[in-house]
Amino acid sequence: MWGVYAPGPLAAGIALFMERVSGPQYAGVSLYSRPNTEVGRRYNEVLGLTQGVIVDGIDAPNIWIFPRSPQPPLYDSYVPKSGAKNIGVTVARNFDDLMRVAAIRNAVYIGEQECPYDEEYDGNDFSATHLIAYMGDEPAGCLRLRFFADFAKFERVAVRKEYRKSRVAIRLIQAGLQLCQKKGYRRVIGHAQTRLTSFWTRFGFHPFEGREPFAFSDYDYVEMVAELNPDPDAIAITTDPYAVIRPEGRWHTPGILERSATRAATNPSVAKKR
Repeated sequence: MWGVYAPGPLAAGIALFMERVSGPQYAGVSLYSRPNTEVGRRYNEVLGLTQGVIVDGIDAPNIWIFPRSPQPPLYDSYVPKSGAKNIGVTVARNFDDLMRVAAIRNAVYIGEQECPYDEEYDGNDFSATHLIAYMGDEPAGCLRLRFFADFAKFERVAVRKEYRKSRVAIRLIQAGLQLCQKKGYRRVIGHAQTRLTSFWTRFGFHPFEGREPFAFSDYDYVEMVAELNPDPDAIAITTDPYAVIRPEGRWHTPGILERSATRAATNPSVAKKR
């Protein structure tokens, strides 16, 4: 919708527009709008549009969208061979993915920041979830997430120097926050190098009140915290069991164990004992 001015009864024309784009010719085409007044914003809400969208890798917070096809979450947005400038994020799920994470961290923390190996690989990598950000098909950044009873923790955020003028870091943090929301967390903490605190405030983080700065691996750090609103469909104990057993970060897509349920339950090992 573009250049619409529809006070009073003229607004009924939008219904004709919606009827038109509901036809087969426009099936699956998402609708975009940029309201410029408070009345326009309220009208977009009534139509079912939501504020904020990413278009070709660019964040457009002033654009509203009515998606006509399911949109993947940011933490599962990497599409192989989608284009050299496209930024996508995915959960590390196999050994090759962990090697990509290690390569990024080796370049940034060990190479650039001169962090000792034993301090960089601190024993927590196999108890964490890792996100990888891609620029095209090239691993460009990573983030480690650890989950505790009532908070999640951002760790080891790293972006290769050749991608630091892109939006890789922004997309990576947004994806991490969205993953935490999907898991139902309301609070995320992180240890930010003092020189980078302003970057973290862009995502709603603020210094943890009453906590003193501290240091490790030769850098000064500040504890920062962000308050989250959980995803309305966050994973919970009452979530469909088939969704719970899907691969990490792919709760929106049927998994291999779900597909295995098309076979009858024959309990083969029990049958053999009999």
